[in-house]
Amino acid sequence: MKAMILAAGKGERLRPLTLHTPKPLIRAGGVPLIEYHLRALAAAGFTEIVINHAWLGQQIEDHLGDGSRFGVTIQYSAEGEPLETGGGIFKALPLLGDNPFAVVNGDIWTDYDFAGLRQPLRGLAHLVLVDNPAHHPGGDFYQQGAQVLDAVPGVDALTYSGIAVLSPALFKGAAPCAFKLAPLLRTAMADGQVTGERLQGHWVDVGTHERLAEVESLIKGKH
Repeated sequence: MKAMILAAGKGERLRPLTLHTPKPLIRAGGVPLIEYHLRALAAAGFTEIVINHAWLGQQIEDHLGDGSRFGVTIQYSAEGEPLETGGGIFKALPLLGDNPFAVVNGDIWTDYDFAGLRQPLRGLAHLVLVDNPAHHPGGDFYQQGAQVLDAVPGVDALTYSGIAVLSPALFKGAAPCAFKLAPLLRTAMADGQVTGERLQGHWVDVGTHERLAEVESLIKGKH
């Protein structure tokens, strides 16, 4: 199974750090965020990685190279204009092939074991969900057994972690332009085609300086 790291975000809220450094190369515990993903994916048996990029993307290619020092092979999907999550994945489909693939947001930090994603996909998508963080209290979706469904009033929702396994068939009929992933997932949910699991362990969406500091604290606590 191949894996894709989404690394095209501009990181507006992490300025001035991201004025001259792409968000995935911002360091936590002295290590660029994207390197934690590469090492964890390699440890879980993912050896073929696709990385998309836009803002200062050449820096990502220059830093990571072909991936050999991490024990993986990296291919890059360069976006002239940011294509959002859905459009970015759609553009990279020729590199990802015809089989289901793992997807990880490049701007999260987690100790999740990616080996759990290497299961046969039942449906069009499998999402890893987390307890709602303070900055997103309403959540996104809810779990009913193995199924994941769109959030409805009165039901406790969870937040999408930015970690998933997706089938290329999820993008059937999509056009090459900027578009979000969530509407495709919601359509698949309505057809009972999305499964999920709840992440056990640490997870931080590193979108602000405060959350970057939180990651620093978690890393220090592990050593």
